[in-house]
Formats: sequence, structure tokens, C-alpha cells
Amino acid sequence: QVLFVESGGGSVQPGGSLRLSCAASGNLFSSYTMGWYRQTPGQQRELVAVIRSDGSTNYADSVKGRFTISRDNAKKTAYLQMNSLKPEDTAVYYCNSVLTPKSWGQGTQVTVSA
Repeated sequence: QVLFVESGGGSVQPGGSLRLSCAASGNLFSSYTMGWYRQTPGQQRELVAVIRSDGSTNYADSVKGRFTISRDNAKKTAYLQMNSLKPEDTAVYYCNSVLTPKSWGQGTQVTVSA
């Protein structure tokens, strides 16, 4: 069973930065289209960034120009660099395989407030 473990969240002021990490188990990580999602209480999980096996990326309009998704296949890890953070970025952030979703991890909390 593939597992994803998210880390790197925390509390920052508006305008600050965080780098999230997503460590994967298993041997097929390099073939996955990976996504970072976020969820706030009472809301559906939102896909904010995608990186395909060829390295191409896509972003939700709400984070475009501020967030950067990347991956290191040798380390079986995906990353989300978040800059110019806004209070509306506050959420629990999760990673998963976009096309073949696995069990959800615990996520990592990101709080942006003054």
C-alpha cells in the first residue's frame, strides 16, 4: 500500500514562505502525476498544484505565481514551495497521486495570520 506523509507546515505571517514535503512509499512514485491539495473546515478538498512524471506543472489560479511544485524521484518526494502567503492560504495541505489516488495522509497544517 502506497503511503504519503506530508510535512513542513506551520504558522507564518502574510507574505511569508513555507516549503512542504510529501514523502512517498513504494516504487512507482516516478510514474505518478502528483498533486498538492488543501482543505479548510466545511469545504471540499481543492487541488492547487500538479506535477506530471515529465515534470510539467499546472496550478490553480489562486496560487499561480506564488506556489511552485517540484519533485525528486530519487527521494520519492514531492515539494510545494509557497511564497507570498496570504491568510486565505490557511488550510490543511495534502498530497496524493492525482490519476490513481491512494489513501490520504494526515496532511500538514498551514496557518497564515498576522
